[in-house]
Amino acid sequence: MRIGASLFLIALGAILRFAVDTNKQNQHGFNVGTAGVILMIVGAIGLVLTAIYMSTRRRTDVIQQGPMGTRGTTYIEPTSPVDRPY
Repeated sequence: MRIGASLFLIALGAILRFAVDTNKQNQHGFNVGTAGVILMIVGAIGLVLTAIYMSTRRRTDVIQQGPMGTRGTTYIEPTSPVDRPY
């Protein structure tokens, strides 16, 4: 579940919980407010898990150096010691 799906579930749950007015006389059957709370909880859990997964992902930058004209490599010619990549 990604961030967009989590936010969608939270928004849908909030709409079901706070915006939908059910008939209070009929106490039997499906409770829309409870379903809204469950959707908000599932969306919040998905949002937290997505944030944890995205923060632990490993991101690397690869710089390849080689002679000029070599296919698939990048040549960086430093003009001063400050411009060197490492």
